Amino acid sequence: MAIPHYTGKMTDWIMNEDEPEAFNHAITVMTLMTIMSAVCEFVCDLIYNITMSRIHTSIQGLVFQSVLKQEIGFFDKASTGDIVSRITTDTNTMSESLSEKLSLLMWYFMRVIFLFGSMLLLSTRLSIFTALGLPIIWIIPEFSGRFYQKLSVQVQESLAKANDVATETFSSMKTVRSFANEDGETERYRKCLEDTYALNKVEAAAYAASTWTNSVSVLMVLMSYWPHVKKAVGASEKIFEYVDRKPDTPPDGSLAPQTLKGHVQFKNITFAYPKRPDTDVLKNISFELKPGQITALVGPSGSGKSTIVSLLERFYQPKKSGEILLDQNPLVKYKDQYLHEKISVVSQEPVLFARSVRENIKYGKENASDEEMRAAAKLANADDFIDSLPKGYDTDAGEKGGQVSGGQKQRIAIARALIQKPQILVLDDATSSLDTESEHRVYSALKELKSCTVLLISHRLSGVENADHIIFLREGEVAEEGNDEELRAKNGLYAEFVKQQNTSIHRNTEDVTNSGQ
Repeated sequence: MAIPHYTGKMTDWIMNEDEPEAFNHAITVMTLMTIMSAVCEFVCDLIYNITMSRIHTSIQGLVFQSVLKQEIGFFDKASTGDIVSRITTDTNTMSESLSEKLSLLMWYFMRVIFLFGSMLLLSTRLSIFTALGLPIIWIIPEFSGRFYQKLSVQVQESLAKANDVATETFSSMKTVRSFANEDGETERYRKCLEDTYALNKVEAAAYAASTWTNSVSVLMVLMSYWPHVKKAVGASEKIFEYVDRKPDTPPDGSLAPQTLKGHVQFKNITFAYPKRPDTDVLKNISFELKPGQITALVGPSGSGKSTIVSLLERFYQPKKSGEILLDQNPLVKYKDQYLHEKISVVSQEPVLFARSVRENIKYGKENASDEEMRAAAKLANADDFIDSLPKGYDTDAGEKGGQVSGGQKQRIAIARALIQKPQILVLDDATSSLDTESEHRVYSALKELKSCTVLLISHRLSGVENADHIIFLREGEVAEEGNDEELRAKNGLYAEFVKQQNTSIHRNTEDVTNSGQ
């Protein structure tokens, strides 16, 4: 704002040539102040935008980590799209408005105040003199715009990679929680954000180099950026709803014994899902899983089999009544990380990540050796087919395992569970896509796990009849218990289940025979 003062000095010299030193002094001071002003503006904008970029990265990582710590019921209620939008779109909106729009708002606000005062002292001639800088204002945005266009593509590609990690993680939340790999996924997401942060620093430097030339229509610019700041406030409110949200889970336990037998007891459990609190899925149910035994859960759809698995993994808490004991201690007393290291679950539709087969098997246990990996794959009857893949264990499984068949996906998932060396292994219809021979090999391998507690859920008789203990569920209650021979002799619900299975097998055999003819 002192430049108009020295411009006046120069004008005075033009009118009065008797003082040449006044002209030289005015020109020198004006030149120095112009350079210093430009440099200061560049440095301030650079520091401001880099700082805001760091804040954006930190907030995005904080929200991601906070979401991963929520209870499974939270993911049942919230849609994946809404969660991803909060982490990506809302944080981007907030950061963009604060890093660029708020900076300009403050900058132009101060300029309006000072320019309004200084303009009162300026003449028409000085206004014309100031307009001589307009060509520079037109040229620099032309070149910077081209640079911004290329840089914007790189930034969006970097953000897309981070979004892919977030979407894949949230859509596979139960698998992530089962392997207690929240911190691993958070670190993977942070690495993607670091790449974006590096590009943002370049973008900040380019932005700082160009914004100082923008000195036209100050008041109009000031008014246009205020709505963006209000938009940032609205976006930040949504973001911090997630950051401030406390998971609806009991405090993490403290038990982490060096040895665990794996004796599980369900005692008088009555349970309803948070979305349907008035509908009891399990009704005063009691049973036990003994170490070294294969226990099979059998029953029609909706009888509560998968709910039992979710409770065992501590995805939900039996809040209505009853408790779950592990080696005579309440399940809630165990450390969450320890518990998921000791319990491995393979579901009917296991989730594979868009990584190599090697990384999928070692998921949650990245420090496992290749020998351990191959041993687990052999137990799961997966080693042979993996070796036959184009790149063997380094073959990309594709998004959600799309590059392998359903049966291959299940065997990889079983290997992923076995490499953990669990004390409790849960197979939730995990062999439904396997042929009879492959299924038989898997169950034979399970028999070798002498000290492991195995919970088997299967709709196929071949998987159930060789179990040491069978529990038949109906409408959330234990209807029958015993081994295959005992339950057949009762001629009850299990016997009816066996008849239906045999009838189905007989019909399928006839269909195959008829189609062959």
